[in-house]
Amino acid sequence: MAIEIKAPTFPESVADGTVATWHKQPGDAVKRDDLIVDIETDKVVLEVLATADGVLGAIVKNEGDTVLSDEVLGSIVAGGAAAAPAAAAPAAQAAAAAPAADGEDDPVAAPAARKIAEENGINIASVAGTGKGGRVTKEDVVAAVAAKKAAPAAAPAKAAAPAAAAPVFAAGDRVEKRVPMTRVRATVAKRLVEAQSNMAMLTTFNEVDMTEIMALRSKYKDQFEKAHNGVRLGFMSFFVKAATESLKRFPAVNASIDGSDIVYHGFADIGVAVSSDRGLVVPVLRNAELMSLAEIEGGIAAYGKKARDGKLSIDEMTGGTFTITNGGTFGSMMSTPIVNPPQAAILGMHNILQRPMAVNGQVVIRPMMYLALSYDHRLIDGKEAVSFLVAIKNLLEDPARLLLDI
Repeated sequence: MAIEIKAPTFPESVADGTVATWHKQPGDAVKRDDLIVDIETDKVVLEVLATADGVLGAIVKNEGDTVLSDEVLGSIVAGGAAAAPAAAAPAAQAAAAAPAADGEDDPVAAPAARKIAEENGINIASVAGTGKGGRVTKEDVVAAVAAKKAAPAAAPAKAAAPAAAAPVFAAGDRVEKRVPMTRVRATVAKRLVEAQSNMAMLTTFNEVDMTEIMALRSKYKDQFEKAHNGVRLGFMSFFVKAATESLKRFPAVNASIDGSDIVYHGFADIGVAVSSDRGLVVPVLRNAELMSLAEIEGGIAAYGKKARDGKLSIDEMTGGTFTITNGGTFGSMMSTPIVNPPQAAILGMHNILQRPMAVNGQVVIRPMMYLALSYDHRLIDGKEAVSFLVAIKNLLEDPARLLLDI
């Protein structure tokens, strides 16, 4: 019986997807919940899993093809067995291609045969028994193992590598390589151009003295990690807390434009930009204004791991009322981040540098960071933007304000 392999049901914000990688080929044995194919959307890569044991049948949609929600990608022949390689021994061919002689799901097999099958991930029901009455012998399973090892294995590096990975050229090479954009990269490019075309976008700058935050982190980071089950105290949680407090004071920065209306959000869903092999992704911390420092750090760490593993869901990347991006992770001293529509503003963090500063008439060396706030001038006036950034600066330079709400 053939079982259809279908694309996932995409949410309303995702129109279609592209077949990125087939992890199985026609004739390969599959087990329920095996990864069959990756579907790349504008936001994330979705994994399609096998819904039954069997053999992969015909592939309807090849790599690079566009697919819609619930569209058929291929099929699984339930209960089938994988075809053995032509060079395998006759016994191995029978073991790989034929079902149990008696047609039962749990054939009669010698204990030694069952043990070898379990150790090597062989379904005993797929091994043809040559013993008396169709009994599966040790030799039958050994032959099946040999056939399995002889089969050409899929190259894991190909599946794991980004579709548009930059090629490496030898010195002196005068060659070019053309690769298609991934859907994620193409969508990022499209949205960035739209943002600059459709917004009156400006950027305002300030700088923050990180002395107090760094001292607080240095003093309590070990206790923090022990108290919160290994969650590490970083700088991002302080910036998220400072941002959510400032958004309360300047609600226009947390608003968005919908047609001729302004939508003010009574919550702070903070997008945190994370770099991955497939491009920049922005998972969202929901109701960040209600989260503790530990909850923020834990959420960011979990999103970072999911981004690296390609496991972020569409829901985790949808929405957001304000975004924070940290170019300082890569050594950026200053930048002008681009607003992520329909949001009205984005905060850019940068690297921390020891610089001479005038403090109370004296020149002292302080750890300084430049901050950048890009904003939609159609919604946010310059005074509001500057005041918002100053509020963040004041909260970070005197962290007690975060506790005292002043």
